[in-house]
Amino acid sequence: MHGTVDGFSYGLVTPLVAYVMACLGGALGLRCTTRALLVSHSWRPGWLALGSAAIGSGIWTMHFIAMMGFTIQDAPIHYDKPMTYASLAVAVAMVGVGIFIVGYRGATGTALFTGGTITGLGIASMHYLGMAGMSFNGTLEYNTFTVGASVAIAMVAATAALWAAGQVRGFLWSVGAGLVMGLAVTGMHYTGMAAMKVHLHTGAPVPGDSPTTLLAPMLIGPLAFLCLAGVVILFDPLMIMGGPDRAPVEHKPGVPARPGSAHPAHTPRRLRLRTRGTAAHHETRTPQNR
Repeated sequence: MHGTVDGFSYGLVTPLVAYVMACLGGALGLRCTTRALLVSHSWRPGWLALGSAAIGSGIWTMHFIAMMGFTIQDAPIHYDKPMTYASLAVAVAMVGVGIFIVGYRGATGTALFTGGTITGLGIASMHYLGMAGMSFNGTLEYNTFTVGASVAIAMVAATAALWAAGQVRGFLWSVGAGLVMGLAVTGMHYTGMAAMKVHLHTGAPVPGDSPTTLLAPMLIGPLAFLCLAGVVILFDPLMIMGGPDRAPVEHKPGVPARPGSAHPAHTPRRLRLRTRGTAAHHETRTPQNR
């Protein structure tokens, strides 16, 4: 028989908190992506990895906060712990691939399309893998068309967010990109939930960990990591100002300097004094009568 489901058991509390978490993770992750575009290649992998983990943690936390408001009448819901944490690993890994592509190739053309598509697929994979870890006395059935629409929403919005992050136009621009990313995650989640139908079975309840048991590691772990990422951003002035790092100018003997790179401070002091003295000597010298 068909089960009666309710995705808003706590009203608008769980959707709003879930959206805030998705925006927080997206804003921090995309800001790290922007920062990676401003630094040298030696620092870039670290910033991109931090951004991938922030976005993955944000969308994973968003998903399970939203699932706290999901209930099935007369069917207790349990979660398989390995499958649940596997969805987190998939989210971080796939989002990381997309972010690294944009971080090294730039937010233009094929790289942006490829990175946004992979990031969107990572969001969708996290959602449906997390749903696969949910167990109850019944089965789930999905509408293919609605599932495809949810995946398309994730890919389009993720591509737009990565494009905005690649513009390097300051902190507020990255916040706007985070809002778009949050919209991608929550829109994909609830569109995917609308594609689901529940068929209940008769028999004993399915064993597994309850949502309450998973609540502590779900919230404390990712939230602590997001707070740590926020601290890293706040203590890096260039993250707020959006200014690029200036690479030091290398001076090698025998190699001509590039145009516009010469500076009086790099001219030897003895040579400058000698040149200045010679110029003064020629200016004060008077012609002799023949």
